[in-house]
Amino acid sequence: MARRNTKHTYIVNDAKRNTTYKKRKSSLIKKTMEISTLCGVDACAIIYNRNGLQPEVWPSHFGVQSVLYKFLTLHPLEQSRKMFGQESFLKQRIVKAQDQLKKKKIQNRKEMMSLLMVKYLGTGQVEENINMNIAQDLLYMVDQNLNELYRKITRDQPQERTIMATYIA
Repeated sequence: MARRNTKHTYIVNDAKRNTTYKKRKSSLIKKTMEISTLCGVDACAIIYNRNGLQPEVWPSHFGVQSVLYKFLTLHPLEQSRKMFGQESFLKQRIVKAQDQLKKKKIQNRKEMMSLLMVKYLGTGQVEENINMNIAQDLLYMVDQNLNELYRKITRDQPQERTIMATYIA
């Protein structure tokens, strides 16, 4: 069955709402059971229904009380170590996005310098009105490429000598 995007709005139709509630509840309990089993962690689910007097719990009332007791007896710093609110979540996402943007800018700059270097080497001429920053970046890239070539040459030379010595002996 193909998945489709659902709009997360209140379901007015009672029958559809109850059907969705039952499906989502069983899915949530299944996921809780899977994370508990696969990862070897203590997990529980407490689901309050509008119509029900008692909340539905997984794995059992005793299991939920045990997990909650373990959590509540932890030191407050340990409790909140992995927890964060919407503000801290958004800050974390912003920092991650900024890091990705910085990496992409560096990558784009390197690719632009490579294309310029190929263009200038192909034509044999450099534009007269070139920006000083671009010229410095090109010079840096040429130095990097020369250093890499030098490292490859010096790395390969001892191997050639040993091969030649083998043939001579």
